[in-house]
Order: sequence, then C-alpha cells, then structure tokens
Amino acid sequence: MTNALNSGAAARVMEGGVIAVPKDVLQAIGVNVGDCVSFVVEGTAVRIENPAILAMKELQREMEGEAERLGIQSEEDAMAIIKEIRGETP
Repeated sequence: MTNALNSGAAARVMEGGVIAVPKDVLQAIGVNVGDCVSFVVEGTAVRIENPAILAMKELQREMEGEAERLGIQSEEDAMAIIKEIRGETP
C-alpha cells in the first residue's frame, strides 16, 4: 500500500498560513473532522501527531530511568512508594 504522504499529495498555503490537508493524508494518519493535531518540526520536515499520543511519548521520555533512580525493582517496591506518598502506613 502506498503511503499517502509519498503519493504526491499536495496542498496550497492560504492567507494566515491555513493549509487544507488532503483527505487521503488525514485518513492515512487517522485524523477525523474535529480532531486536534500537533505539529512537530524537525529541520525542514513537519510531522502531524495526535496530541495525546505526543504527550504520552514525552512523559515516557521524561520518566525513563526514574524507577532505577528511585530503587524500584518490583511491583511491591512501587506500591510501597505509593503508600508512602499517600501517607498510608505500610
């Protein structure tokens, strides 16, 4: 199956920077009318992303290595920290 982004789909930039993204491109990335999108600029390339997924990816990057830093090696360790934060007695 041909990727819609490589199929020659194009759009014209209108007044105020408005671009109508071709329907086949929107369908290829799973975007529907009324959905929000985020634009990720990498050099001269731009990616359109689902903002919720983008936020989750960023959170995962930020949290990478935190379990090791806190000494969490098991689910029991994690529960102990949660109980401590909540002020629950072990």
